[in-house]
Amino acid sequence: MSVAAGLKAVRERIAAACARVGRDVSSVELIAVSKLQPEALIREAYQAGHRAFGENYAQELRDKSEHLAALPGIRWHAIGPLQTNKAKYVARAAHVFHAVDRLEIAQELAKRRQGAPLEVLVQVWSGEETKSGASREEAPALVEQLRALPRLKVVGLMAMPPLSEDPEKVRPHFRALCELADALGLPQRSMGTTADYEVAIEEGATMVRVGTAIFGARSP
Repeated sequence: MSVAAGLKAVRERIAAACARVGRDVSSVELIAVSKLQPEALIREAYQAGHRAFGENYAQELRDKSEHLAALPGIRWHAIGPLQTNKAKYVARAAHVFHAVDRLEIAQELAKRRQGAPLEVLVQVWSGEETKSGASREEAPALVEQLRALPRLKVVGLMAMPPLSEDPEKVRPHFRALCELADALGLPQRSMGTTADYEVAIEEGATMVRVGTAIFGARSP
């Protein structure tokens, strides 16, 4: 399946999920997760009309954003965990950073950012040992700290719930994230991947992060 066909199929499923719960399809942004994918496939997606791309690794984001800088309107979402010594790459290249999990990262991003404010989301911990993020109890205080930093604009929360073959099992995680975002007055909810983005949309996702359904399996 081509990248254009993958995009078309995902967009159709997004529209169907929105219709099921009476949402406008424009309320959901599709982020094409291009980590470890060749730049040629990103160009294919761009030619098919897509503009928002997600990268997990800071140095890969740096390189791709430089190589594809001539594409007007392309937007880069940094979606993976970040070490402070690599924050400079995200601060320079990204339009949005989804995975603020502690104040130190945000402070480093604010120090390194130039130009327009970097939109940031707080990652809320799923409870899995292998995942990072602020706990539901810690998130409100972290959001307040971010609101005080220059050159950052805190816009939402991000969820990475436990992986499950049954999307219904992660529905409660999505619902809880939206409830917390509502309580904090944050409009953006980044949640849902290839395996469960339709359920995430039904629960209120405003950004879904989809990779393999668009680009196919990543090269080993």
